[in-house]
Amino acid sequence: MRLKLDENLGARAAAALRDAGHDVSTILEQGLTSEPDPQVIEVCRQEGRCLVTLDLDFANPLRFNPREYPGIAVLRLPARPSPSDLLNALRTLVGGLTRSDISGRLWVIQIGVLREYQPDN
Repeated sequence: MRLKLDENLGARAAAALRDAGHDVSTILEQGLTSEPDPQVIEVCRQEGRCLVTLDLDFANPLRFNPREYPGIAVLRLPARPSPSDLLNALRTLVGGLTRSDISGRLWVIQIGVLREYQPDN
């Protein structure tokens, strides 16, 4: 899967996803740090990459309709996350990507739990 990691996820997250066989690009590598959210998600759309982020703003389907993008995965970590919390959430994401296609979907991921946004219609 082609993934784009938001600036709030570092080298450890990129390495974990690459080790799982995914094609990973990061906002930091592209020099897009501090760009507004609409610009970030537009880059993902243009590149055909699913956005992986900790930014809860992307979990708002009224602002970012998942059908318009190659996928949005929002990781929800505990208030004081440890490095292992991040890795466990990423494992949950990897497991979901193994079982299902995220294209056009919004996933909110906690450790061991993957919830998919279901529109009313």
